[in-house]
Amino acid sequence: MKTYTLHVTGMHCTACPILIESELDDLSEVSLAKASLKHHSVEVTGDFGDKEPEYIARDLSEVLKPHGYSLSVERQRHVAQWTDFKLALPIALAFAVGFLLLQKAGLVNLVNTGTVSYGTAFAVGIVASLSTCMAVVGGLVLSMSATFAKEGDKVKPQLLFHAGRLVSFFVLGGVIGAIGSAFALNTTATFVLSMLIAIVMLILGINLLDVFHWSKRLQPSMPRFLARHAYGASKLNHTLTPLLVGIATFFLPCGFTQSMQIYTLSTGSFLTGAFTMGSFALGTLPVLGLISFSSFSIHDRAYAGVFFKTAGLIVILFAVVNLINSFVVIGLVPPLFSF
Repeated sequence: MKTYTLHVTGMHCTACPILIESELDDLSEVSLAKASLKHHSVEVTGDFGDKEPEYIARDLSEVLKPHGYSLSVERQRHVAQWTDFKLALPIALAFAVGFLLLQKAGLVNLVNTGTVSYGTAFAVGIVASLSTCMAVVGGLVLSMSATFAKEGDKVKPQLLFHAGRLVSFFVLGGVIGAIGSAFALNTTATFVLSMLIAIVMLILGINLLDVFHWSKRLQPSMPRFLARHAYGASKLNHTLTPLLVGIATFFLPCGFTQSMQIYTLSTGSFLTGAFTMGSFALGTLPVLGLISFSSFSIHDRAYAGVFFKTAGLIVILFAVVNLINSFVVIGLVPPLFSF
């Protein structure tokens, strides 16, 4: 048994170390894998025979490649692709204009009384599924799909997974809302919760830009053991496994999910919380459904940089508006839009 420290390219959020460890731990030659987002590395302990570290990194990279990661012996210098913003910025601005037009038409309510409408929750779900949810839940879906594909069952597990995800977000969102009703949130508490949502989303957006490497360390996450159990469950081949994995996604370290959960707590209502989280989950369904029924992956595409930078700019837009919204709540500034 020997331990090798390999450098990882492609890590972008707190779910990445969990996914990398889960995939590597499944290999017969690996006895232990411990990944670090802070150092963008993974320590791998195992029996690799007479292989040189370069060949070990190459072979393990093949396992991680479908998830957008690669390993190397030497640390890879991070290069910010600023040219991607030439396309990302106008696309994000077009999205912002379109969203505000929908608001003016009364279809969504982004800024008004400090509430998040179901239409807005659905839109946030779409953005989430195109960014962090794709990485966090997408890897889980691909892992589960591969497990059941070996048995020739491709459709039923996917349907059970998405059904479990939608139902759990609805029910558990309602539970969080009901818990919030036990607390009489005053203006200060509402302000603090709004600020937390804005800060979490701002960190998410900055991370998606992939410009400031240090910002990835700031992203909050669920307890590590919960996420590890969720990924571990995806490898079990049992009829009810997809349903249970779908339910477990409510507890995975996706910053968007966490920010929506914080907001849901502030609603103090079972029904409002249930429909808010249900709308959010419904917004993630199209992209996650595409991932689960195909081998779709954006990480290794030529336009991946533009794609994630566009998503990051849109997320930052949501974060800034939520930040302004928190000041609206305490009366420091008037509502940003008057329609």
